[in-house]
Amino acid sequence: MPPAATARPARILITGASGCVGQHIAAQLYQETDAELLLLLRDPAKLTAVPADDPRITLLVADLRDLTAHAGAIATATRVIHTATAWGDPERAMAVNVVAVKQLLAFTTPEWLEQVIVFSTASVLDRQLQLLPEALSEGTEYIQTKALCLQQLETHPLAARIVAVFPTLVFGGRVDGQGPFPTSYLTAGVGEACRWLWLAKWLRADASFHFIHAADIARVCVHLATQPHQPNPEPGQGALRRLVLGQPVISVNDTVTQLCRWRRSWRPPLGLDLQGWLIEALIKLLRIEVNAWDRFSIRQRHFVHEPVSPPERFGLVSHAPNLAAVFETAGLPHRGLPKR
Repeated sequence: MPPAATARPARILITGASGCVGQHIAAQLYQETDAELLLLLRDPAKLTAVPADDPRITLLVADLRDLTAHAGAIATATRVIHTATAWGDPERAMAVNVVAVKQLLAFTTPEWLEQVIVFSTASVLDRQLQLLPEALSEGTEYIQTKALCLQQLETHPLAARIVAVFPTLVFGGRVDGQGPFPTSYLTAGVGEACRWLWLAKWLRADASFHFIHAADIARVCVHLATQPHQPNPEPGQGALRRLVLGQPVISVNDTVTQLCRWRRSWRPPLGLDLQGWLIEALIKLLRIEVNAWDRFSIRQRHFVHEPVSPPERFGLVSHAPNLAAVFETAGLPHRGLPKR
């Protein structure tokens, strides 16, 4: 029989626990709750944000594609936060992003399991948080498998206990690679962007997006994982709840302006407008390889969602609510090239 609700602390399984977002989630749960943490990861040496030898922490060392050895531990989880993902290789992406998710859920114990938070990506959703048809027809192996997983979870027997979170562009860690948390690809990209700021400040682009810091993703997930799970309150959705995690929309032009301001670099009031025909011409001239999803993104331009869910939507406070806070948290220098 399942234990009484007050018999012991929650047992929370986190997959991808050595990643940027996974470590932020683990650290907040470790510091702010008495939950027992089951951390599924491939390389324990990469775990830097929490003490691996703490009695509250159990490491489950495995590839997500082969969880059988840890089926017993997974079965004891009362909550699951599934952050692990794969991209690059189509076969591995399918195995990790689709097949392994079903296997993971199959190993849980429905009588004990209270909630599952599954990570996807906001790129598969349109403005109204509905699945983009192009995600399946034109997406990369990563986009297609995330879209397929979402479709399957909508009709899963556990759908009413699942919250699907869709992070937008994710910042996290420091540009110099120091600190307790891994550096996200986007934060590393900011360091590289500084090398091209001399050119970017002369360009203009009609495009916009949302972003969010890994610490704020963790803040929302920890809030969800420590509250009683309720039926989906979101309008226009099914049993499975969809939350796009992001700060208010920001334009590409404003992003470049803020980066120039942070770097104390003058930006001219006028610049070259990167219209669609010009982008296509540059692609041909420079012989840039683009796939179907790249071309869709160029046509789409505005990856905007309504509603988005920053921590403030849940009565919380964001760690990095704006780009200035992101740059500061990342240790981005005001002058000179970032060091790695």
